[in-house]
Amino acid sequence: MNSISEECLVLKQKYDSCFNSWFKDRFLKGYRGDSCAGVFKEYQQCVKNAISEKGISLDALEEDVLGTSKERQPKGPPTNTT
Repeated sequence: MNSISEECLVLKQKYDSCFNSWFKDRFLKGYRGDSCAGVFKEYQQCVKNAISEKGISLDALEEDVLGTSKERQPKGPPTNTT
């Protein structure tokens, strides 16, 4: 999956690679440290900048909606997915 912005794509790939390696080689073996925190913060900042440049309010993204009266409810009867 691509990032929200082309400028963030290299950082996303770097973080994805770090996370996948950490998960497989460390987390599953009991290590709980966060060795990818630095690259995650860089990627997160890049994404926040890209979101702001697109005119999207970060406040709206961070607002709790699920499980509140603001959550959009499906219209009509629920569909059977089985």
